[in-house]
Amino acid sequence: MEITNLIPHIESLIFAADKPVTSLEITDLLNNAFGFMEDKITLDQVESALEGIVEKYNSEFYPFHVRMSGGGWQFLTKKDFHKTVAQLNGEKFLKRLSAASLETLAIIAYKQPVTKGEIEAIRGVSSDYAVQKLLEKDLIIISGRNEKLPGHPLVYSTSKNFMDYFGINNSEDLPKIKEVLAEQLVEPTVIKDTLPEEELKSEGTAEDDEALLSVAENGELIDNSEEEQ
Repeated sequence: MEITNLIPHIESLIFAADKPVTSLEITDLLNNAFGFMEDKITLDQVESALEGIVEKYNSEFYPFHVRMSGGGWQFLTKKDFHKTVAQLNGEKFLKRLSAASLETLAIIAYKQPVTKGEIEAIRGVSSDYAVQKLLEKDLIIISGRNEKLPGHPLVYSTSKNFMDYFGINNSEDLPKIKEVLAEQLVEPTVIKDTLPEEELKSEGTAEDDEALLSVAENGELIDNSEEEQ
């Protein structure tokens, strides 16, 4: 089948899917639909068609585009129309994660699989409520137990819904910790002399101190006042 003929079928699959759909899944679905054909549709053909679809909907003419998110292909509204579409979804769409939930989610994302005890050791506070809320929102999952720790505690990992929520395809798409820290500028601490002006006069000026004290090559302070006497 020609690529141009494949495109509308692929678009309909992505549009109708209730979750992100992968290129391989699209290939299988198309071959099931066109089982009467002697020549099977290949993954390369599907990926070539997807490239054309992505380019098509990137046009300013469309308020949505097709992109990989949550591990598969989806139709997503472009960010310019976020406020408009948010009205249809109410509080569920607009509701944001609390600071505690975001902090807990970040620890799980970067340290997964991780136990609740390890999360609390990093945060320094109980994380029961935050973990429960993240489970309810399907942003994290219980991925097993840590057999090496006493009691074999549950371990948590991020879910596919987490990737979809943040528009990434896997944990490798997360920004590297060093890249995040590099963006934070560390300003030098400015130390100001807080002594009253009268006390400063009685203590002498900075120039006097520099003249009376010096540093030897081994790092020791030398009292020049004794030499002057």
